[in-house]
Amino acid sequence: MPVALLHVVISVAQDGTMAVAVEGTPHLPEPFAPPWQREDFARVLDQLTEQYRSPVRVEVREADGTMFTDIITPGKRRRPDPEPEPDAQAPAAPALLGLHRGGFVPGEDVAVAVVIAHAEAAPDSTARILLTPDQLAGSPTREVILLGRVSGTTTVGHPA
Repeated sequence: MPVALLHVVISVAQDGTMAVAVEGTPHLPEPFAPPWQREDFARVLDQLTEQYRSPVRVEVREADGTMFTDIITPGKRRRPDPEPEPDAQAPAAPALLGLHRGGFVPGEDVAVAVVIAHAEAAPDSTARILLTPDQLAGSPTREVILLGRVSGTTTVGHPA
C-alpha cells in the first residue's frame, strides 16, 4: 500500500503574505493575529509537523508562478532537561528584546499589551521597553502594543 503524506499548500502573494491549506482546508493564524508572512514559513511547518506528528508534503506556490515541493519531517522530541541540583549556579540572565518608538507625550505612562509592564516616556517623547523572550512566548504573533495613557498614542511592533 502506498504511503499517503499530509498535503500542505503554501501560496505566497506578491506582498509576502501566505495562504496555508492542509488537505485543502485553510490553516489560519491564531484569532486576531496578522496574516501569515513569508518569515512565518518555518514556524508554520514546525506547528503542522508537531501537531500531526508525521511528515508532510509541502507545495510552495510563489506569486511569480514558480512552485517548489518538499517533504518535511517532524523534529525529534527532546526529553526535558533534568531539574538542576539545588546548589547549582544560577543561570545567566536572559536575553532582552527591545522596541523603541516615538510620538508619546514626555513623561506619560505607556502601556505594553498584553499588559505585563509599564514604561515611562522619555523627555524626547519616545518609549522603550525591554522584555525577556519568556514574556513574549505566550503571544503567537510576537507583537507588542504600546499605548500612551495620556496622548492616546498607539504603536504596534515586533521587539528585536
